[in-house]
Amino acid sequence: MESSALVILAGLGIGLVYGAVGLLSGFCLMSSMRGWLAEGDGRLVRTYALAIAVAIAASQFLAGSGMVDLGKTIYLQPSFSAPVLFLGGLLFGYGMVLSNGCGSRALVLLGRGNLRSFVVVIVLAIAAQMTLKGLIAPARIALVQASQTTVNPNSLPSLLATLGLTEALSRALAAVLIVLALILFAFAHPGFRRSPGQIAAGIIVGVLVAGGWYVTGHLGADDFNPIPVTSLTFIAPIADSLQYAMLSTGLTLNFGIATVAGVFAGSLATALATRRFKLEGYSSPRHMLRSGSGAALMGIGGVMAFGCSIGQGLTGVSTLALGSFVALAGILLGTTAGLRGALRVQPAQSAEAGAPAA
Repeated sequence: MESSALVILAGLGIGLVYGAVGLLSGFCLMSSMRGWLAEGDGRLVRTYALAIAVAIAASQFLAGSGMVDLGKTIYLQPSFSAPVLFLGGLLFGYGMVLSNGCGSRALVLLGRGNLRSFVVVIVLAIAAQMTLKGLIAPARIALVQASQTTVNPNSLPSLLATLGLTEALSRALAAVLIVLALILFAFAHPGFRRSPGQIAAGIIVGVLVAGGWYVTGHLGADDFNPIPVTSLTFIAPIADSLQYAMLSTGLTLNFGIATVAGVFAGSLATALATRRFKLEGYSSPRHMLRSGSGAALMGIGGVMAFGCSIGQGLTGVSTLALGSFVALAGILLGTTAGLRGALRVQPAQSAEAGAPAA
């Protein structure tokens, strides 16, 4: 089998698993933060923390063993704009609260029959494409060019290496410290320790991130037909998927598009198998406007931040890139602002307000 076909099939498989796990566990950063900050339930945020820990441990093992060169990813570039990454994270985080879920969560819920998520996916894809290549792209590029800097230590391991440590020791030390801190945070919660489903979800999602690196960076490595080294991320892939659906004869399938299709299919199959499939829609025009506005912010912010709560929060952070931590900080702050304080988004006054819907 050609490497490109193998990568696409693997992307589809990773998406199928993520879609099933996402539906059964409710895996979502926004739901995690809402449960922790607004409802006092910290189990889901521990699931997210465990997923980061597993993603870092597995990804750094692949990099340390020479199976994957994470330096080829978009996250470990020598030049980046910290202000644009942070601002993009802020916009994405706040938009995530407005839409009541991130892009990956919208795909999962769409598979369950949530038509609100269909609007979120379409608007997000259009806004992302406009920011990548359309009307908003010149402004984004100008902001990046005006604020980007070139830094030699562009990751935590390279930062530790400036202290005189070897590359291997720097990588191991940075990974171990963060992974241990995240695992201690996750399992310090009694309710999380009694939730085997949430523990399994965190482990599986973290492994899927590393699996994406392995597929695109090792199995798919081909000097004559190089492909981007990437893993789970959803903003640009959702935009690419919409474009592929409209112009497939002029485009090529890739790992991201296959993953998006897999997430939807995995969620749909799981919803049908567990009898969770149910058509749902908006209860008011105002709710639709708020949801669509959040989707637009996620599309714009996700492109500026080089990823979403999965693409930067898990995949980017698994590389230990400094820029990914900046973007994640913006996402967390934007989400917190939408859940608490003066800019808090008021819950929808309807029965659907309590559902983890987009």
